Amino acid sequence: MTIKRLCVFCGSSPGSRPDYARAARELGALLARRGIGLVFGGGKVGMMGQLAQAALENGGEVIGVIPRDLYDRNVAFSGLTDLRVVGTMHERKALMAGLADGFMALPGGLGTLEEIFEILTWAQLGMHQKPCGLLDIAGYFTPLLRFLNHVAEQGFIDPPHRAMILSAEFPGDLLRQFENYKPIVADKAEWALGLTES
Repeated sequence: MTIKRLCVFCGSSPGSRPDYARAARELGALLARRGIGLVFGGGKVGMMGQLAQAALENGGEVIGVIPRDLYDRNVAFSGLTDLRVVGTMHERKALMAGLADGFMALPGGLGTLEEIFEILTWAQLGMHQKPCGLLDIAGYFTPLLRFLNHVAEQGFIDPPHRAMILSAEFPGDLLRQFENYKPIVADKAEWALGLTES
């Protein structure tokens, strides 16, 4: 699958380990070197700032999308290729989704988790067929991935939908999975009604 732009969800905080910011910078530089544009939340702080700065320093295209109330708090990253200011968080997510060919989550908090899970839900419902994945830096997402396996085992996620959630420890490895991704076609409604085999 050709990835021209990648949407990355990540924390507005740096987190407690230097590994997180280091991997964000590595990803930003890698995207720029491969000619893949970055779409992100537009902030200058935390993981977001590290990611965008590395992409810009390596000549990459960086598009930020930020709600007006956050922009007014002076947390937007200046000097981006393009900064889109929108009215609401809902508008932000819809615009980011439309700009990107895939979605990756780096370590982050509630906002990051909410964003990637909404995108995964859209994929499960067949609203898009773009690759989605978790960059499991220093095992950050490992407990969540185990829980998702548990959810599937308990019959709340169809195995093909669980398989849509890609993961890797290193940016290059996850990006390769994105580029080799084959869209999974599984009807959520038919599965829920027991009309297809799990």
